[in-house]
Amino acid sequence: MISQIGRIHSIETFGTVDGPGIRFIVFTQGCPLRCLYCHNPDCRNTHDGKEVTVDYLISEIKKCKSFIRKGGVTVSGGEPLMQPEFTKEIFRRCHEMGLHTALDTSGYCAIDVAKSVLEETDLVLLDIKSYKPELFYQVTHVSIETTLAMARYLSDINKPAWIRFVLVPHLTDDLENIQQLADFVATLENVERLEVLPFHKMGEYKWEQLGLPYTLRDTPPASPELVAQAIAIFKQRGINAIGAVGV
Repeated sequence: MISQIGRIHSIETFGTVDGPGIRFIVFTQGCPLRCLYCHNPDCRNTHDGKEVTVDYLISEIKKCKSFIRKGGVTVSGGEPLMQPEFTKEIFRRCHEMGLHTALDTSGYCAIDVAKSVLEETDLVLLDIKSYKPELFYQVTHVSIETTLAMARYLSDINKPAWIRFVLVPHLTDDLENIQQLADFVATLENVERLEVLPFHKMGEYKWEQLGLPYTLRDTPPASPELVAQAIAIFKQRGINAIGAVGV
């Protein structure tokens, strides 16, 4: 059988922030969002990156199995659901090795396309960039409805999920925006925790290298006080919220 082929940006063999435990992370190439704070803008173009087979990735994963056996494999991006068959096959092969699988996604994908991937997914890391529709569009340049539909579907099928929210001063830190997101997440039955990721500018140099305008150049990093305030809002709704490594 010919091994499934996909396009990736890179791999990380000792990841500690994209799912539980120590993880092997595959960063896929291509993303439909244009997030203002994206730290991997070089993942956007579907035709960039490098073409690899699932067989190749599994051979690399096997080299790390002793380190990740209590963690697992995360497919991130970019947006993995732009390559659903490729992502599904990675996860299927990981399950054959007894490894935990996590999907890091914006949820910006038709549910019918995502279903087969989710069948092989143990945990979804769902990035919800904001809640107010106009603010979500400002941050991502796409509509929020697809992501919310995905969040509701994950709850309906009781698929374990971690919600991720990037806190950007003077942008996503609007109190009403956070409160409305908290109210929405509180309606979901499958959320194990919510991560508040403080904004930073570590990826700014990539924008400069690509000749892209970085509109958040003058935006300060999110302070510990601002992060604590956001976490408190989520906890008030009974959500298991924590601070995490930022974007």
